[in-house]
Amino acid sequence: MEHIKLGLKENWKQFTILVIVNAFVGGMIGMERTIFPQFANLEFGVASKTAILSFITAFGLTKAITNYFTGKLANRFGRRNLLLIGWLLAIPIPFMLINASSWNWVIFANILLGMSQGLTWSSTVEMKIDLVGEKDRGLAIGLNEFAGYFAVGVVAFLSGYVANKYGITPYPFYIGIFISIIGFFLTLFFVKDTRAFVHKESTTDNTDQLNNVFLETTFKNKTLSAVTQAGLINNLNDGMIWGLFPIILFSLKYNAENIGIITAIYPTVWGIGQLFTGKMSDIYSKKAMLFWGMLLQGLAIFFIPFSSSFLALVLISTILGLGTALVYPTFLATIAQATIPTQRAESIGIFRFWRDLGYAFGAIISGVTADLFGLEYAIFLIGGLTIISSLIIKFRMPETSKVIKECIYSDVQ
Repeated sequence: MEHIKLGLKENWKQFTILVIVNAFVGGMIGMERTIFPQFANLEFGVASKTAILSFITAFGLTKAITNYFTGKLANRFGRRNLLLIGWLLAIPIPFMLINASSWNWVIFANILLGMSQGLTWSSTVEMKIDLVGEKDRGLAIGLNEFAGYFAVGVVAFLSGYVANKYGITPYPFYIGIFISIIGFFLTLFFVKDTRAFVHKESTTDNTDQLNNVFLETTFKNKTLSAVTQAGLINNLNDGMIWGLFPIILFSLKYNAENIGIITAIYPTVWGIGQLFTGKMSDIYSKKAMLFWGMLLQGLAIFFIPFSSSFLALVLISTILGLGTALVYPTFLATIAQATIPTQRAESIGIFRFWRDLGYAFGAIISGVTADLFGLEYAIFLIGGLTIISSLIIKFRMPETSKVIKECIYSDVQ
């Protein structure tokens, strides 16, 4: 145990490998991000907004459930083993999409994608948190999420470009074949498990133990539950943007390449922004970052129906990315701060369970609302829920900046 040292500088080699691995994890989502509504319509004749968004519902439900079990099983089976299983599940997905004979095959591929993402993304973020210790936790999460979501944006652009040049299938899905195979072999040969780091940190941590991790994270603990509801609403609006934003752009007569540019800006800004907001969450008020981030998202969503020019839509996509960048690493940094090391993976798993259920809720709510009342009403509803979520953060979550300053001060001493 003596040879194990916590810290970013002390574990930079393993940390860098995990950053690269998570970029490949994010790339698997980017493959679908731009082209799927057109893929559904052109290849399978699926026109209903609810039916098109069913692939996001399938993805969100399975990712949410897998997140929960990844958190529960991480200490027992090891993060690396769960990461490898996640990559094995990813490899068949692009082949299934290329050869899909019906929309049901596409849904099944997205069930596998949800399981794969739950195992891979949860494992990489937990391993980075294990390695760095408390002082650089926000920075570690920011780097992890930067790598993942920057890759989402890059691959979203690439898939849109390839679709515009060569057709909606099969060429964009070849990107996924490359990503999944490289990700698996990187993990197999270079990633090491981090359970020993959890035991090391447990010897010096004095955070109170949670009596019931699920109930405390979901309802009872003011900090954890406020963060959890915001995570759910964040991905609820992301599910709407993923599914309906390309449909809106398509209705405005944008081609696949321009849709790719506009939709890619949001996750790219989200990804790059986390290089800065992750470290900010180690220094500044987590509560303020969460409040302003959710509020920015809600306001940006409200402006979507009033915008049709390329520049206006690029600006909206940018503001959405900035708002999400403020909250995303801060969610996990706050939960990590509020839980003991041995309960951390489980609490993060529960948070990610509710957060990624937001994809399913967002797809169902926005799809049904769009079919019944129109796209504008779906967007206004999701924007309103996002603003309400920011107010719950403001009035329910206790301030945490004092705790952070005390930690920094004690580190200096």
